Amino acid sequence: MKNFKWIYTAGVILLAVLLTLTVAALILALLGANVLDTFWVIFCYPFTTFKNLSGVINIMTPLTIVGVGICVAYRSGIMNIGGEGQMVMGILCALLYSLSVESASLPVTLLVGILGGALWGLFPGILKSRFGVSELLSTVMFNYIAAQLYAYCLRVPLLDPAVAGGVGDPQTEKLAEGLWLPRINDLLDGLPKGTRFHTGIFVAIALAVIVYLFMWKTPAGFKMRAAGASERAARYGGISVDKYLVLAMCISGACCGLAGTVEILGVHHRGIGNCTGGYGFSGIVVALFGGLHPLGVIPAAFFFAVISYGCSALQINKIPVPSNMIDVLLGLVILVIVATKLIIANPYWMDRAQRKFTALFGRKEA
Repeated sequence: MKNFKWIYTAGVILLAVLLTLTVAALILALLGANVLDTFWVIFCYPFTTFKNLSGVINIMTPLTIVGVGICVAYRSGIMNIGGEGQMVMGILCALLYSLSVESASLPVTLLVGILGGALWGLFPGILKSRFGVSELLSTVMFNYIAAQLYAYCLRVPLLDPAVAGGVGDPQTEKLAEGLWLPRINDLLDGLPKGTRFHTGIFVAIALAVIVYLFMWKTPAGFKMRAAGASERAARYGGISVDKYLVLAMCISGACCGLAGTVEILGVHHRGIGNCTGGYGFSGIVVALFGGLHPLGVIPAAFFFAVISYGCSALQINKIPVPSNMIDVLLGLVILVIVATKLIIANPYWMDRAQRKFTALFGRKEA
């Protein structure tokens, strides 16, 4: 049937949304929360003020950058689940540079963060291409190494003297204001009150466009996607698969390093614990939800940012939901999204649905 694929896709997505809302409503009802009030806070509260919307955009920024990097790796046939470690190394390198060099500048700080993430992505790429080490294992291990190295630096060489006596959480000194990413209301006059997101969002969108052009409009990008689509066919066609695997991990790690650096320079303005906010893992789901396409990552990141901000606002709005239920609701959304994509991508299930649809409405296939 003509255009059945679009009908099938829309139907699966609609059923998935209804299923997600139903299960979430049951969980909230069992906890004694008002379901409608809870849903209003999660999905509508982020849009009630410009301050809230700015918070959504600031969450969206690192999610977009990480998601774009994950797209590059997955499209090239390698699974990068080391985004957390690559973000941390980007942050650590940027902090080491900005706190030790008096003449540090914003562009160079961003570049140093990019190189830190790229270097941390290079190692698993080499292990995969040269020695056949599973990237799932290596990237996870590199996450732990990066986290422990950052924790040591935060508590010893980079520790702010003001908290050296054990008062307060470990953190670095505040970075010079010249290294902060400007807020949009500092650059433009006449904006609505509360518009305070930083300019990192423009970096994220520009990166998505650049990566799209690179992956879909250049010979190198074509070879990387060819290697990801079929390694055997790519090798037969003379493509150096190993080289492009390493390149893909470097680019993916560079994006994650940039995401971490943008988060520090745009939001925290200093090194703190748990600086990544879990974006290195959330970015994987954002990339999948965005169809592993750099431009599709942008709306996917916005969607997840809305949910994340809305869930974090439940306590502020006095919704009687335990704080750990936020993770349960986010996990439910993630599971349904992944399952939906698997169902849509399964040609057997689509064929069965098409046959039943045709039999039900008495229409013959074209």
